[in-house]
Amino acid sequence: MKNEQIIQSEIIRRRDMRDVLTFTVDPADAKDFDDALSFVRNDDGTMQIGVHIADVSFFVRPGTSVDEEAYRRGTSVYLVDRVLPMLPEELCNDLCSLRPGEDKLCMSVIFTMDDEARVLKHKICRTVIRSDARLNYDEVQEILMAPEKANQTNETLTRENRNETSSRVAAEQALNVEDALRTLGALASRLRAERIANGALTIEQDEIRFRLDEQGKPQEIYFDRPNESHHLIEEFMLLANRTIAKSVGSGRPFVYRVHDIPDQDKMEEFRLFKQKRGSRVAQQVLDMMLIRAQAKAVYSTYNIGHYGLAFTHYTHFTSPIRRYPDLMVHRLVDKYLLTGKKESLNREELELMCEHCSGCEQEAQQAERESVKQYQTMWMEAHLGEQFSGHISGVTEFGLFVQLDDSRCEGLIHVSTLPDGWQQRYLLGDNVRVQVVRVDVIRSQIDFLLI
Repeated sequence: MKNEQIIQSEIIRRRDMRDVLTFTVDPADAKDFDDALSFVRNDDGTMQIGVHIADVSFFVRPGTSVDEEAYRRGTSVYLVDRVLPMLPEELCNDLCSLRPGEDKLCMSVIFTMDDEARVLKHKICRTVIRSDARLNYDEVQEILMAPEKANQTNETLTRENRNETSSRVAAEQALNVEDALRTLGALASRLRAERIANGALTIEQDEIRFRLDEQGKPQEIYFDRPNESHHLIEEFMLLANRTIAKSVGSGRPFVYRVHDIPDQDKMEEFRLFKQKRGSRVAQQVLDMMLIRAQAKAVYSTYNIGHYGLAFTHYTHFTSPIRRYPDLMVHRLVDKYLLTGKKESLNREELELMCEHCSGCEQEAQQAERESVKQYQTMWMEAHLGEQFSGHISGVTEFGLFVQLDDSRCEGLIHVSTLPDGWQQRYLLGDNVRVQVVRVDVIRSQIDFLLI
């Protein structure tokens, strides 16, 4: 009751956008929703598009025990069988989550755009929203890929969201959602094309997923491949992040997401490899070589731009439920842009916080990779003795690493089992056939025999 009273008193201070068509788009199994989009067609032909981010900073104040624990964790960690959240569940899945039909506090960037995806103006403000629908990527993709159904109600959308949608969204409003999604999809395509034209990298990696049985053992490995629905959300999140970073400017200590230029020796190695063997190896081999040539993206108060995105200014603003740097950015936006306070923070202290968050991110990524590797090994345990097709993903003095084509499981062909002269016969990217001869789940190790 106390939380409800506090929220109600805060609502009247904010820009009220509860009557604007608004929706979230997330994976089907998502439990917390920290970003939403709103869409309005203006009389002059322009569009008002809102990127609304859960206002975690309203609930998590600096110096509180919740804030201290969130900073210690730095990020949520997504393991195969569980999530280790940065914030307590009451915040992640309840107070901050932008669930449909509920009044929620947000920090928003509201764009006025034309049909060429040009931003004519923008406004950064605190808002209160009420999401009309909780959509998943599959639903959105179905709409984007079926423009001929523009004049029909999307039955899947209406049926699956009937119990999660506010009373204002009935069958006729589902049509408005579809129209908004198609328009946003077209704008996102233009934004994406512009980024690529400016030199942005376009490496897209499939996300490995597992179907687990009741005992938690993997029964199937499958992959989520980015498509137009993912690009739609990605482009507007990128636009919001870039706009926030540019609006703060470079004259005050701020938290930037920076990405340095790649290692030139590794890039030259990649260029020569692609020139000689690019047409004979899988695209994922080339993508992995290019990724390994890149510098790591980190958080810093020193803005050197973001090489991979081809942005001069960039930050992380759109996921404060799961990333502490986003929460830091929300507080800085409040200080610099919304309250008008002129004092600057201590750059050295802020830089130390950035370094801590970068370290937490890297540890989380390592834990997530190890979790995937372990479950791949558990899956492979059921396939001892079987043969698979793959490609050479690494060449070392003690043997060849091979990644299987279908499951992306990686194992070692030990040098002791290879024929004489193997160093000259087998090259990175070569297609091979292997047999699974040993699986060690504890160490997450798989041994192959070359067929």
